[in-house]
Amino acid sequence: MAEMHIQAKLVNLLKEDKIQLWNPPYSTEDNQAGQQHLQELAVNYAPIVCFSVSEVASALESIRSQAVKRGMRNKTYRETCVATLELLLPKDGKKDVKKKNYLETKLDVLLQDIMARIAEQYGLKYIKLILNGKTLTPEKRLDEQDVKNNSKIMVLRVSEPERKKQMVEEEEKKRTQDQSVQRTQKGFQILSERDGTDDPATTPFLEIADQKGNPLKIPHSEKKPWGSMRKGRALMKRKQYDAALCHLLQADDQFGKCGSMLLSTVDNYAVLQLDIVWCYRALEALSCLDDGKQRLQRAEDCFLKCYGEQQQRLMQIKGNTGREEVLFLRLYLLQSLLAYLDGNEHQATQKLMRVEDLYGRLCLDPGKMTGLMGLGFSEQEARLGLRACHGNVDEAALHITHRRQEREEMKQIERERRRRRMEGLATLRELGYSKRDAARALHQADGDMDRAYGILLESTQAESAAVTNHDTELPIDQSKVEQLLYLGFELEAAEAALRLTGGDVQGATQLLLDNQGVLPPELLSPSPPSSLSEEPSTSSESAGSGSQGEDPMDVDLVNEVLEDIPRHEEDYLDLTLEEESEVIAQMKSYLHKNCASSS
Repeated sequence: MAEMHIQAKLVNLLKEDKIQLWNPPYSTEDNQAGQQHLQELAVNYAPIVCFSVSEVASALESIRSQAVKRGMRNKTYRETCVATLELLLPKDGKKDVKKKNYLETKLDVLLQDIMARIAEQYGLKYIKLILNGKTLTPEKRLDEQDVKNNSKIMVLRVSEPERKKQMVEEEEKKRTQDQSVQRTQKGFQILSERDGTDDPATTPFLEIADQKGNPLKIPHSEKKPWGSMRKGRALMKRKQYDAALCHLLQADDQFGKCGSMLLSTVDNYAVLQLDIVWCYRALEALSCLDDGKQRLQRAEDCFLKCYGEQQQRLMQIKGNTGREEVLFLRLYLLQSLLAYLDGNEHQATQKLMRVEDLYGRLCLDPGKMTGLMGLGFSEQEARLGLRACHGNVDEAALHITHRRQEREEMKQIERERRRRRMEGLATLRELGYSKRDAARALHQADGDMDRAYGILLESTQAESAAVTNHDTELPIDQSKVEQLLYLGFELEAAEAALRLTGGDVQGATQLLLDNQGVLPPELLSPSPPSSLSEEPSTSSESAGSGSQGEDPMDVDLVNEVLEDIPRHEEDYLDLTLEEESEVIAQMKSYLHKNCASSS
């Protein structure tokens, strides 16, 4: 880290003085070092950067040789189209920590071929490749994924297979690892699509709340990031940072597809950016400097929107800001670290001062923790309570008790809301509607029975009209059929979709798109209005971990996901600060060394 710091400071000075180390007199015609001129430059720069002449000379030679090699790589790429990629290997996969690792390749090859070469050369069989915070796709070419000459590719180890396992077992484990993210996504998709009409004790569902704990109405499509984010955070707590980063980067990609209103309502997106950069730090991949800076800036901007400039919005919602201060401690600490690596010693020092101020307030007296836990509160409650009340034990006890009461009141409100929905569901089913249609109508009507009944009546009338149109085989406007054919749909599917939508081209197009161009049999051969149910109206349709008839695989996926969902809504604020303490000590050591050198 110290080497990156001194080199960053020297690069800034070289730019200011318009000195190009790859040109004479600092480099000879055969690309060797011009020792005398480099030594003179080191003597001039040493007192400015506050390092010894020998350290500066060594750093200048490193900068010069990297520049020369980069120029040679650029020339090779221009002449042969063979690009050079810098590989950021896992720290336990490096034979020489200081040596940089490169790989030459053309950019029109599939990424999976590059992965195979890395596996063979470095013994890393199960890996993912990351470029600028994005996971690269093995089935795509390099140039299709914005990989360029001199790109820095981060190599993440996904799993460590046992050496003596048979090939079949290894392939199965690889497939399992590859499916990990998909299983998490599927599990959360099942949870997010449930509307809460079933008993949550047997059929859990996903509900997202604001900082106060009030449920937010979010479309199913915008609930996707929470699955990957929860899984990633759970892996971070177990210090499995490489696997965690895979999930967090996927969550980041999914957040990019969410509405801006969601990102300004909850602080999850900001916390996600912090988590990703924290993983970079843990994996010693801070050479991803530009991506780290951008993510921390996005985190800071998001906190500003969610909490207010002086955290006044947070104070208004929660009554205090003590618990969220751990997020700012981590933000300032990472900003200090990146500023140091970028050669900005002054900014690094300023940020670290803010970190130490927060750290002093957030470190808790063990005696106070023990006292609160002796009153029957959990360790997590005690830690969060003391931070919220700035270390005051009596106020913390009252605060925790009040939060427990608030959570219980919200649960009672939710139970009452669900009871009314269940009653409405039973009433609609007695009127002959299926459980599925009744549940959807109630969800659409926010639990209002009368509105839900109106929705079902309209749906029944529309379906009856569709059946009538189908039975009488009304003539179809051929110009409308041709419009659908022009869009690439089959003739039979286009005609059927137009019949079902009463000749509405836009509706028919959407219907075909929703079904990937192939209409299901139940639409092609409709029975009488499907809102009316022929199933018996019983009260025993939920059992075990899900509804009756639910795929056992779905139940397993949901149970896997539930294991990673914390029971406390502020679990992400419950940091012990042990890792932060180590990084603070490391930063103080680097900055103190610089101060000592300058004096």
